[in-house]
Order: sequence, then C-alpha cells, then structure tokens
Amino acid sequence: MKDNIIAVKTFEFSLNIINLYIQLKKENEFIISKQLLRCGTSIGANVEEAIAAQSKKDFISKMAIASKEAKVTKYWLRLLDKSDLTQISVNNYLIDIEHIINIITKIIKTSQESTLKI
Repeated sequence: MKDNIIAVKTFEFSLNIINLYIQLKKENEFIISKQLLRCGTSIGANVEEAIAAQSKKDFISKMAIASKEAKVTKYWLRLLDKSDLTQISVNNYLIDIEHIINIITKIIKTSQESTLKI
C-alpha cells in the first residue's frame, strides 16, 4: 500500500514541532511554544481522523479542521519569526507549513468537487 503523503508530512511536521517546542522551552519561551505545540501537532491528528472518516462529508470536515490548525500554526510561527522572543530560525517550519496548507487545500477542493459530481 502506498503511503498517504499528507499523513506522512503532517506526522513528520509534528515531530519537528515537538523538537522546536523543546528548544523554545530551553530559551524560557513558554507561551507561544505551548500554542505552537497544540496546533502544530493537531494537524496530523485531524488528518488521521479524516483518513478514518465515516463519509465524504466527515472527511471534508476533518480536513477543514486540519487546514484551520495549519493556518493557526503558520500564525504562531510568523509571530515567532517577527518577534524578539527567540533567535531560533523558523524559516524551514514556515516553508513546511505553507506546503502542508497547499496540499490540504487541494485535497479539500478536490473532495468537494467530486462530491458535487455525484
């Protein structure tokens, strides 16, 4: 069976976010790091829920939640990037989250279009 690319990408992203969280805690940044940990790891969790969806409507709903969490993650990453809270570079995280957002958006649009054709 072929690996689900968005499931793999969001799982790997979650692992990276956990590592970033650990780094941020070492720099005594506790507020944004916790927000980032919550939303950054929930993307993959929602993708996994979507994969196990009971219907096309449920699938689209779960993927929409994953999309929202990805956009919130991007917000917190941008905030870290533009603030003086840390010297840790988040550029690679921003690139990764943008890619994830684009994939999830395409999945949702394709799923909605195929639902309309039925």
